[in-house]
Amino acid sequence: MTEDHAELTASFTALYGSEPEGIWAAPGRVNLIGEYTDFNDGFVMPLALPHTARAAVARRTDGELRLHSTDVPGGVVRLRVDGLTPNEGHGWAAYPAGVVWALREAGHEVTGADIQLTSTVPTGAGLSSSAALEVVTALALNDLFGLGLDAAELAVLAQRAENAFVGVPCGVMDQMASACCTEGHALHLDTRDLGRRQVPFDLAARGLRLLVVDTRVKHALGDGAYAERRTGCEEGARLLGIPTLRDLPYEELGAALDRLAELGADESVVRYVRHVVGDNQRVEQVIALLDAGDVRAAGPVLTAGHVSLRDDLRVSCVELDLVVEAANAAGALGARMTGGGFGGSAVVLVEEERADTVTKSVLEAFTAAGYGTPGIFPAVPSAGARRLV
Repeated sequence: MTEDHAELTASFTALYGSEPEGIWAAPGRVNLIGEYTDFNDGFVMPLALPHTARAAVARRTDGELRLHSTDVPGGVVRLRVDGLTPNEGHGWAAYPAGVVWALREAGHEVTGADIQLTSTVPTGAGLSSSAALEVVTALALNDLFGLGLDAAELAVLAQRAENAFVGVPCGVMDQMASACCTEGHALHLDTRDLGRRQVPFDLAARGLRLLVVDTRVKHALGDGAYAERRTGCEEGARLLGIPTLRDLPYEELGAALDRLAELGADESVVRYVRHVVGDNQRVEQVIALLDAGDVRAAGPVLTAGHVSLRDDLRVSCVELDLVVEAANAAGALGARMTGGGFGGSAVVLVEEERADTVTKSVLEAFTAAGYGTPGIFPAVPSAGARRLV
């Protein structure tokens, strides 16, 4: 048992009076390309980070759910599994509690649990700290209660927890990335049928690095801005007479935008449609470049994705724009915001030998602008959710 595992076991034992039955981990993720496409049945390309949420868990048979996090001030949150009700708050505990609710709603007999959580995934950084909490809880309960669910099924249940219990209308990308990514690969995911392909993504072997720049500007997707964009995308599909924007081929985008204008669609709907269909195409471009071994050529595609997120979807912010501008000016191959936006993180594709120069330029740009110091670290494609002990 590693020192980290021993520490988590000891804190669980001190808290609950007995040892856990196991320890599980689920990673955060960073999305290489394909943003706001997942709830439109589109394509995404995330990779798991080394940063994880870890859970020490033991079963209970008395219907009580006890939750504690080493990362959040406060005591143990005590809930009854048969009394879990959506949208009742509970703060951070709503994410693991929502998973218990979703499992029970799906007919799985979960009779209670003691859970001690700890996480190294930065919160509010657009790196899916909430999905990591959900997936690690789902995996642990699946193992302990012998539910027999596979990784994709756990991800869908975790998404349902966030949608229906917490109240955030996210797509399935974050949970699928946390549950299904593999080390050394990016995940090419079709969010319509959950078809997936592990795409080799060994940047170091090609003399490249993918940096994550956490602006440390916090965002809250539950504040309505995310939901407004989802509603706008659904309105665009309705006006075009298609099930979702996934069903609009990129080659027909221009004609579709003209038609939306003729139908009197709100200009925001036109912008959202342009972004989503364009980003689906950008995912396909990046896949083709990776398959051809031309990773460097993906850089400009990332930057084009940022321009679309900034101008059409309008979910960027001045700090994210500054990362992209400063990184590219210092010689990066490309950069874009990643995640839901309104703060959070950006990714920067850079030659290994220029990584330090680009990092220095971004830090200097933030200092000159009077912003707080961002966190910068390499994104190393890592393993998805797994049992540790």
